[in-house]
This record gives sequence, structure tokens and C-alpha cells, in this order.
Amino acid sequence: MIQNKDFKQYPLSFPETVEAEHFENVSYKVKNKIFVTHNAKENRCCVKLSAEEQSLFCMIDKEIIFPVPNKWGKHGWTLVNLKLVNEELLMEVLTAAYCNVAPPKLSAPFLKQIDSF
Repeated sequence: MIQNKDFKQYPLSFPETVEAEHFENVSYKVKNKIFVTHNAKENRCCVKLSAEEQSLFCMIDKEIIFPVPNKWGKHGWTLVNLKLVNEELLMEVLTAAYCNVAPPKLSAPFLKQIDSF
């Protein structure tokens, strides 16, 4: 379980990530592109994955990771239940999301991690 008060340390661990408001949530961006939002009220985050990544991660447990149930979900936006996810899986999902939006020079060091998932 990831506590709301501890969540931001995870996305902010990636290079050049900044925290910003996003409607009633908090977003984490790299080069002005959102890779994750945090909804503290629902104790979940929403990450930007590729369709393939979304399919693979959602096979783990649909109570933990599942597509946003609207058109955004069809574009890779995926919800992660922070009450149920463990730290290792959260970091794998965040790494994939970061690499999807970060420029190659920032994402390159993390691509080897993704290949090992």
C-alpha cells in the first residue's frame, strides 16, 4: 500500500519531473507532458501507458491496475489503486509512463529497466 502523503516521492524521483495542479488532482510532468496524475481523494494515480503496456500491466490484477473506463482508457491512460499496489509494481508502471513522454536523452537510462519487466 502506498500512502497518499508518500506518493509524490515516486514520480519526483525521475529526472526533470515537476509537480503541477491538474483540475482537482496533482500532475507530474516532464518537459510539460503529463505522465501521471494523483487523485488523493480516491487514493489512486493515473498513468500514461502504451496500449501494449496497458494490456500487460492490467493482466497482473484488475483490482490494482485497470484502464480508465472511457475514451481516455483507449488511449493508454490507466488507473492504479494505491491501496493495493506494492512499491515495486508502482515503480515499474511509473517508469513505463515516464519513458512514454520523456525525451530520449532522459528516458534512455530507464529503457533497460522496462525491457526487464
